[in-house]
Amino acid sequence: MVGRKVGIVGAGFVGATTAYSLTVHGTCHEVILYDIATDIALGKAIDIGQSTSYSPQGTIVTPAKDASDLKNCDIIVITAGVPRKDGMTREDLLIINANIMKDVVGNIKKYSPNAIILCVANPLDIMTYLIHKMTGWKRNRIIGMAGALDSARMAYQIHKKVGYGSGQIKAIVIGDHGQNMIPLPEISTVGGIPLNQIISKTDMKEIIEKTKEGGAEIVKHLGTSAYYAPGRAVAIMVEAILDDSRIVMPSSVILDGEYGQKNIAVGVPVVLGAKGVQNIIELEFDKEIQEKFNKSIISIQEGIDILKNNNFFE
Repeated sequence: MVGRKVGIVGAGFVGATTAYSLTVHGTCHEVILYDIATDIALGKAIDIGQSTSYSPQGTIVTPAKDASDLKNCDIIVITAGVPRKDGMTREDLLIINANIMKDVVGNIKKYSPNAIILCVANPLDIMTYLIHKMTGWKRNRIIGMAGALDSARMAYQIHKKVGYGSGQIKAIVIGDHGQNMIPLPEISTVGGIPLNQIISKTDMKEIIEKTKEGGAEIVKHLGTSAYYAPGRAVAIMVEAILDDSRIVMPSSVILDGEYGQKNIAVGVPVVLGAKGVQNIIELEFDKEIQEKFNKSIISIQEGIDILKNNNFFE
C-alpha cells in the first residue's frame, strides 16, 4: 500500500465522491484533496477520513493547504473547472477552463513530475489534449475519463430495457464526451450474449439516445451535474492503474496514427495498467460508425482550433 498516493484537484462533488470511493475500497495509501477553496477541501477530507474506520484498508485522507502538498503523487485526477452558465459561449467556457488548466498543470509538473494524469474537466477531450500539450509528457500518461462513465450510463439503460443481467452488462461507448458520443450496441453484451440477439433495433436506438442524454437527465432533476457515477468511474480507472489490472476501458487518449488520426484526443478502447495506457485497441468501423467517428473528431478539432486562434499554445 505504501506509495499508492493519489491527488485530486478539485474538491467539488465529483472530486470528493472519487476520494470517498477510493477510501471505501481501500485502493490507496493516501488521497490528497486540493481545492482553491481550502476550507472545502479541509472539511471534506475530515468527513471522508472519518469514514475510513469501516474500510478494508486504512487510507490517509489529507487536505492540501496549497499545491505543494501534491508532491510525489502516483496519479493526479483533475476535476477543476467551471460549468457553462447562461449567456456563456462555448469559446468563453473553453478559455476560462483552459486558463484554470494552465495553472493546475504547471503545479503538477512542478510537484508530481512522474504522475499519471486523469482528466475529468470539461470539455473533456479538448482538456485532455491541452494537458498533453502543456506537459509534453508521453501520451500514455494523459488519460481522459469519458467512456468509463458513458459506458456505465449505457449499461444502466440496457438493464432498464431488458430487466436482467445487472453486473453482467458490458457496454462500449467511444467518440467525444458529448453529444457526438458513439454508443456501440453491436459489440455490447449481457452475460456474454450479444445485445443485438436480445433486443430489437428500435430498442437499441432508444438506448443510444437515452445514453447520450444521461447527463442532461440528471441535471434536469438535480439542478446540478452528476457525481456518483463519474466519481466511481474515475475510481475504477485509478484502481486499474495502481493494480496494473490491464482492464479494457474506453478512454480519451491522444492518437498517433490509430484510427487514421494524429494529434487529437478522442475516446477509444484502451488497456489500462501501471503505465497508464498500455495499449490502444483499434476497432473496425462500418461506414455508418466511421461517419459518426469523423463527426466526433471534427467537433473536438473545432474546440482545439478555438484555443489555437486565441494563441493558447504559444
